[in-house]
Amino acid sequence: MRDTLARLEQTIAERANAAPDSSYVASLFAKGRGKIAQKVGEEATETIIAALSGDADHLTAEAADLLFHLMILLNEGGVAFDDVLAELDRREGVSGLVEKAAREYSGE
Repeated sequence: MRDTLARLEQTIAERANAAPDSSYVASLFAKGRGKIAQKVGEEATETIIAALSGDADHLTAEAADLLFHLMILLNEGGVAFDDVLAELDRREGVSGLVEKAAREYSGE
């Protein structure tokens, strides 16, 4: 699983500075963080709709789109996917309620 995401992260990094007319990823980077974030929001909404439809294939496709666009946003923000995985590892074994309360207390 991590290999697939690592390859995708590498592909996104390679295309980030390409000519906007040569790559969809490059075209998103050219439009900036706001557009990339908007796409993540759109894909999140489509993922929710797919989940509610009960169609597993549709949910799978929309979840892939969401992860793809999220990885573009992470790259644009200078965040490696390994950093996200490390944060998930850090949270492992911690009650979700405790972890959420700690974030609320710290102002996140």
